[in-house]
Amino acid sequence: MGHGWHGVALRLLRGKDFTFTVRSNERVSPQLHRLGFADGGMLEASGVHPTMWVRLWFEHRGRPHQRGYTLVDPDPGAGTFAIEFVLHPGAASDWARTARPGDTIEATLQGTGFSLPQPLPSRLLIVGGPASRPAVNSLLESMPSVPATVWFEGADPAQDGGDPRRAAPGYEVVRVPGRGDGALLVEAVRSGLPGLLDEGAYVWIACDTATTRTLAAFVRKDLGVPKERLHAFGYWRVEQAQRAAAGRT
Repeated sequence: MGHGWHGVALRLLRGKDFTFTVRSNERVSPQLHRLGFADGGMLEASGVHPTMWVRLWFEHRGRPHQRGYTLVDPDPGAGTFAIEFVLHPGAASDWARTARPGDTIEATLQGTGFSLPQPLPSRLLIVGGPASRPAVNSLLESMPSVPATVWFEGADPAQDGGDPRRAAPGYEVVRVPGRGDGALLVEAVRSGLPGLLDEGAYVWIACDTATTRTLAAFVRKDLGVPKERLHAFGYWRVEQAQRAAAGRT
């Protein structure tokens, strides 16, 4: 499968292509499906960093589509990792539902990159949801001694795969019901985050693009957090998810 103009652009940006092979499949919850992969040599070539993600290529109606996914439990020595798919109608979810051991998929490594703040922060203040949970887990695991509060947008842990994981003291998850527009999440963060903020705190935001922009502006402009203590990245677009639900990805 060719990657179209987007694939050409990624190659010009020095994206590296790999082929992953499915090793296992598991339905974690009604809305979450996990696939295990052999990495095709990627981890040995690139190394691993917290919140690392790749672009997977899917075909839909004869056209290539790419979607970004965070690596779960990457193991460079074994050359393996997993990816969690939040299920909805669309090419990516359809492929994940039917993938079996031995199936392959093309991938591009380009655009990922994250370095731990130094010195380590006094507290992590994280905002995310089911789609960014693997990245949240990776971030928490990379700084196990740092107290953390996570505002997590999700209506039902039994449906969406549960809260971000951490077995350490000083950890709190604030569950916020999701309505699809991020409004309740913005309200909860605006109410709760300022009281936990100090000069050494680090704020990490990864929700839908519009909500991420709103919260990043609040943290940066209203609360005065400097850019080196804020990381904000839109993990999906609401209109994209709506198109997927309508079968128009």
